[in-house]
Amino acid sequence: MTIDSIEAVRASESAAATGSSRTRLPLVVYVLALGTFLMLTTEFVVAGILPEVAEDLQISLAQAGSLITVFAAGMIVGAPVMALLTMRMSKRLTLITAMLIFAAGHVAVALSSDFAILLGARFVTAVATGAFWAVSAVVATRAAGASAGARALGVVTAGGALATVLGVPIGAFIAQAGGWRSTFWFLAVAAIIATVLVARLVPADHPAQTPTSLRRELGGLRSGRLWLALLACVTTTGGVLAAYSYIAPILTDQGGVDAGFVPLVLTGFGIGSFIGTVLGGRYGDRHPGLITVLTPAVTTAILAALSVTTGAPLLMIGLVVLLGLFGLSANGVLIHLVVGSAGPAATLASALAVSAFNAGTAIGTAIAGAALSTPLGLHGPSIFGACIVALTLIPTVVLAVLRHRSPERV
Repeated sequence: MTIDSIEAVRASESAAATGSSRTRLPLVVYVLALGTFLMLTTEFVVAGILPEVAEDLQISLAQAGSLITVFAAGMIVGAPVMALLTMRMSKRLTLITAMLIFAAGHVAVALSSDFAILLGARFVTAVATGAFWAVSAVVATRAAGASAGARALGVVTAGGALATVLGVPIGAFIAQAGGWRSTFWFLAVAAIIATVLVARLVPADHPAQTPTSLRRELGGLRSGRLWLALLACVTTTGGVLAAYSYIAPILTDQGGVDAGFVPLVLTGFGIGSFIGTVLGGRYGDRHPGLITVLTPAVTTAILAALSVTTGAPLLMIGLVVLLGLFGLSANGVLIHLVVGSAGPAATLASALAVSAFNAGTAIGTAIAGAALSTPLGLHGPSIFGACIVALTLIPTVVLAVLRHRSPERV
């Protein structure tokens, strides 16, 4: 190795050591965050307009709620399947195609009154959403570079977190002003605008970045660190969503919070989630082990405190905001670990992370729903949520030890 190359390595190591906060993220990262903002908005906004949908379509609330369930199923299945089907396509073309399908799915929902068509359109939209999430994680990581990959994914993930703060309330307001279908028209138009930005700002793939074979792609899934990170994705999301899915009755019936303040508390949760996700990504490049261990540890304590709090509205509100701040703030770092551990299977691994998050949501909400019928009642979701999140410490501690003994090669 020459003196010049040694100095170059030292300079690179010095830049990494001083932290990624001095590195300006490329504009494409924020465009991808806009895409995740739109896609998480459409996933959650249905919950806020269910009565209008049910009344317009002459169906029950339970039937209207299946529009949410089918979307989650599409995300779980669609992300890895689309990653395999599009592995010979350029990342740029995949993102553009996913956004166009996303827009078309919303147009179909806005125009149709046939419930079967609505379910099909939601499923297809979710499949496209899964594909976008998987590829956007890889594109953001590569665009930001090794020293700022977790921070870039923190920004992309924060776009989804921002959906709970801005996207869902805006979508509900549009529905109240112009009917629930106008919400889907708005999302379709916004998706077209985002598609234009993606087409202009996402660089064309280098040939070396394109997977060459299915065997090579699947071969990257042999990493033990990859599956540990995916397990952490399942448990951390499952535990938090177990409690959050029933947060409204927990606040009012258990905590004594006035029903009129529930939307404000949920907004506080969303703001906390946005801040926590950004900060988690910012510090995750330098201290991934600390972030992925500390976050579930604190979240477990918060959920445990929620489970025993009764008739203390101010304390309950503070705990919910803290849950937003810590609960999902390590998700961007976990995705970064997944992508970094997969080698040539980065896109497929990113897709599996999307599936893992949604699987955790499905498992956590199912367990929490079952807990309501036990003697624990409304205390059950928080208790089981704390237990599920605590399980996250097993894979994250192992990952931290492995990283200390043998740092990952980027």
